[in-house]
Amino acid sequence: MAKAVVIDGPAGSGKSTTAIELAKRLGFIYLDTGAMYRAVTLKFIKSGLVDFSDESKIRSLLSGTKIDFTPSQVGLRVLLDNSDVTDEIRADEVDEFVSEVSALPLVREFMQAEQRRFAADNDIVAEGRDLGTYVFPNADVKIFLVADLDTRARRRLIQKCADNNQLDSFRQNLAKRDKIDSSRRHSPLKKADDAIEVDTSKLDFNQQVDIIYQICRKKFAS
Repeated sequence: MAKAVVIDGPAGSGKSTTAIELAKRLGFIYLDTGAMYRAVTLKFIKSGLVDFSDESKIRSLLSGTKIDFTPSQVGLRVLLDNSDVTDEIRADEVDEFVSEVSALPLVREFMQAEQRRFAADNDIVAEGRDLGTYVFPNADVKIFLVADLDTRARRRLIQKCADNNQLDSFRQNLAKRDKIDSSRRHSPLKKADDAIEVDTSKLDFNQQVDIIYQICRKKFAS
């Protein structure tokens, strides 16, 4: 039976980088659920779909959407309708709308079905917002990463190679995403009852990966 390790938590808590390294150490496949939502958001932007209440258009758009991952020398590349969008999905415009698009029930239902399909035949490490509570409620290991808002904003600043005077803008954007992710009607950001919380505010990268890796080793050795 395929194994699943899921890492949930707010934006900027270190989920993606941690999940990538953890997958390498475990020999699992990294399922980048965030990239999947970003790809759909990019498609919404490119199609000019701005009325998020138009369910018929959303359903039509999703019916013709194909998201895949393909390996490369530097990791998995994200394909949207057979086009490589790995770099495009990290654009500021995608950052601005991804939480709103991700909150749409039709989008979440479509994406969650795709995630479950992929995980059925692969040992995975996945990160997201609702994996432990909704998408993979029977995951072998559930981690909930947290970090204070200032720490997360500084991480985004470094990630984007931005100037210090943009720190407040990053802080506001993250606070907005926290509110949207936690209050959405369909599968909101929430810690699963059986998830292990790891606060990364005062941890460096290797420390946070080590902590979770040891949790996984103990689980899979039993």
